[in-house]
Amino acid sequence: MTPGLGFALGAMLCFGAGDLIYKRAAAAGIEASQFVMLQAWVFCPGITLYAWLTGTLDPHLSALWGSLAGLFALIAFTNFARSLQEGAVSTNAPIFRLNFTITAALAIVLLGETLTMTKLAALVCALGAVWLLLAEPAARRTRPNLSSLTHVLIATVAMGLANLFYKVGLQQGALPETMVAAQAWAFCSTATLFGWLRERHFRLTPGAWRYSTLAAVALAVAFVLLMHGLARGPASVLVPVAQMSFVFTALLGAAMFRETLDLRKRAGLLVAGAALALFAVS
Repeated sequence: MTPGLGFALGAMLCFGAGDLIYKRAAAAGIEASQFVMLQAWVFCPGITLYAWLTGTLDPHLSALWGSLAGLFALIAFTNFARSLQEGAVSTNAPIFRLNFTITAALAIVLLGETLTMTKLAALVCALGAVWLLLAEPAARRTRPNLSSLTHVLIATVAMGLANLFYKVGLQQGALPETMVAAQAWAFCSTATLFGWLRERHFRLTPGAWRYSTLAAVALAVAFVLLMHGLARGPASVLVPVAQMSFVFTALLGAAMFRETLDLRKRAGLLVAGAALALFAVS
């Protein structure tokens, strides 16, 4: 079994929960930048306090990779939240989680991780699962919302690069909790600055704190688990596993938001399960 796989599976569930909270916030009319900023206000002090209390807050130059990842994560999560204001979570979450293909490819090319036939088969299955989950029956097929699609594609590329930066920082000796804290410092300060520059005041939508707090907790746990996984195993396996949270999201999204889960999408979930099994043994 791949080292760190258990951590990646835990991160997968937490990322999936975070995606659903993002959709609920969008459905409640909470503006994306405000939502992400409030999430950062909870995430940053929370993860910093946790790292300090557990003795894992040890900033060094290698942790700057976490800060760089935080800037790219801000771009990713802001655009993902905006995409959900006009798009379905069962569609946009699989696109967003395709960021694992970018991370896996860069880890193999730049970090020298191996490309085995099992890993290649797992990646092909994961891509096939996303394609099946994105498909719409011909009778209901409509033109894609270009604004939503643009935002989710930007989010996908940005998150793929952020995941690579996490692995580089960990390889250079940064502790997992320190990496997440460094990410949070850059994420929070930049999100707050942008929020202030936009309107010169902080406008809070009723109910925004509730969703932002829940998202912050889910993502904090997800990132800590992912960092611990990446400290033990290859990014080209563990990042795809963690980002396959779209399976969890598609299932609950269909139930919670009455989004269609037809035969083709069910087949996509089965293929995704096969991909997870292959990643586990690659």
